[in-house]
Amino acid sequence: MKKFLNEFRDFALRGNVMDLAVGVIIGAAFQAIINSLVNDVISPLIGLVANTDLSYMVATVGDVEIRYGAFITAIINFVIMALIIFLLVKGMNALADKGKKKKAPAAAAAPATKICPYCKSEIAAGATRCPHCTSQLDKGNR
Repeated sequence: MKKFLNEFRDFALRGNVMDLAVGVIIGAAFQAIINSLVNDVISPLIGLVANTDLSYMVATVGDVEIRYGAFITAIINFVIMALIIFLLVKGMNALADKGKKKKAPAAAAAPATKICPYCKSEIAAGATRCPHCTSQLDKGNR
């Protein structure tokens, strides 16, 4: 039992699990802010156009009320939350890219071949004698 508890403690205190827990808590608190923005600011502004509060828009079918205004409010909440998360991730990626060192461009590789000055054949870059015309290559032609 003690081994099990130690394994659980190691799992629960691992960095990724703690980061996830903090993210969930902050996300829940942030969701309350988004709900307030939509319910207290955006819905009344839309209600000015519709002459009613958006969240109270209801269609009655028989004895059942379909609260499509609340559904529209939930969609607005989702879109705002998704947009903010997108902008946060995009900003974090930009900061991460800025923090990385830019790789220096690779130096141009030395050519693997050269042209023999006597017979104009293509030969290996390190050759001291042309295999085609057997001419001895000068140090300047190497």
